[in-house]
Amino acid sequence: MDERFQDHWEKVYADKPLPQMSWFQETPHLSLRLIEKYVTDKEAHILDIGGGDSFLVDHLLKMGYTNISVLDISSNAIERAKKRLAGQAAQVNWIVSDVLDLGEIPAVDFWHDRATFHFLGKASQKMKYMALAESLIKVGGYFSLGTFSDKGPEKCSGIPVSRYTEQEMETLVPGNFMVKGFQRTDHPTPFDTFQNFLFGLFEKQ
Repeated sequence: MDERFQDHWEKVYADKPLPQMSWFQETPHLSLRLIEKYVTDKEAHILDIGGGDSFLVDHLLKMGYTNISVLDISSNAIERAKKRLAGQAAQVNWIVSDVLDLGEIPAVDFWHDRATFHFLGKASQKMKYMALAESLIKVGGYFSLGTFSDKGPEKCSGIPVSRYTEQEMETLVPGNFMVKGFQRTDHPTPFDTFQNFLFGLFEKQ
């Protein structure tokens, strides 16, 4: 684990309330629509990469999903989510880890990543991430990847990010994943600005 990277996120989640963070979404509509459409089994394993204290898990619990894992590099982010969910927190598998250091977990039916992958700048990191996703996602499972598009910001939280076009994203995803579709969307930040995201959905063959 990159301790400097971890320290950065620990500080972010120690100092800022969620509604003041640029990535805040009270309701992650696109992610929820994809999960509702493609994950019909409420016991399917959903893994939220870099979930932090986002509200995705709250909505998934309300929708009746019972096998949810949330991974984040920041223990502060995880603790904030646990505190918010109170008694429901025990229904979630919480993982404090750099995604590249993720150990053995049950196979995944739906891998969800909104704005974690684009922090990986080195080709070796991207390859390791994709190999990990390929190894953990079940055949017939889904890989939802959201990054800044080529029209998006060059930095997030002061850190340079990698931006992607549809072709660039498809090239990085392993060949045994079939493209289900791409969507670009403008995310409104709390600062009256917009960030252009690219979301890709892939099915493992």
